[in-house]
Amino acid sequence: MRKNLKKNRAVAKPHVKKDDTVLVLSGDDSGKKGRVLQVYKGRGMVVVEGVNYVKKHSRPSKKMGKGGIVKKEGPIAISNVALFCSKCNDVTRAVVVAHTNEEISRVCRECKEPIGRK
Repeated sequence: MRKNLKKNRAVAKPHVKKDDTVLVLSGDDSGKKGRVLQVYKGRGMVVVEGVNYVKKHSRPSKKMGKGGIVKKEGPIAISNVALFCSKCNDVTRAVVVAHTNEEISRVCRECKEPIGRK
């Protein structure tokens, strides 16, 4: 039953990409801003830097050393994050714009500032 629910969360075209700045809309970390580290479009989830820390117990190994409890970012639902424009200082939606030299970029709907990778 649980596997079927996770399959239904898949997103065909995510509205955020890796290295975008996003604002968390709901959950324990609502109101926090962070950079997207990974996008799992098959699961409909994203990993945001500094948000949703989970504790993982690791065994001692040559790579890890002593072992113990490690804190790392866990995935959150992609519907709980919104794209953040640093110039407007507000959440926004991206608009895809085609340039004259066959280049496509995403821009902020409000201030027309480019969003994403520089």
